[in-house]
Amino acid sequence: MLNKFRSNKGFTLIELLIVVAIIGILAAIAIPQFSAYRAKAYNSAANSDLKNLKTGMEAYMADNQEYPVEVDYK
Repeated sequence: MLNKFRSNKGFTLIELLIVVAIIGILAAIAIPQFSAYRAKAYNSAANSDLKNLKTGMEAYMADNQEYPVEVDYK
């Protein structure tokens, strides 16, 4: 009679621990890769900014026949 009301739906503790371990392993692999991609993105942004500065200075040189003495970063 008790078996009628007993439900076998759900996960066992072992199954839940295995899933948590798999997620932990995947996170351990993904986080360093994400950090490396962030560093590459910062470097690419800095290179792009320097190229834009060079273009602006060359345009100033073409207009004024001299390079600017100061660069305003505003």
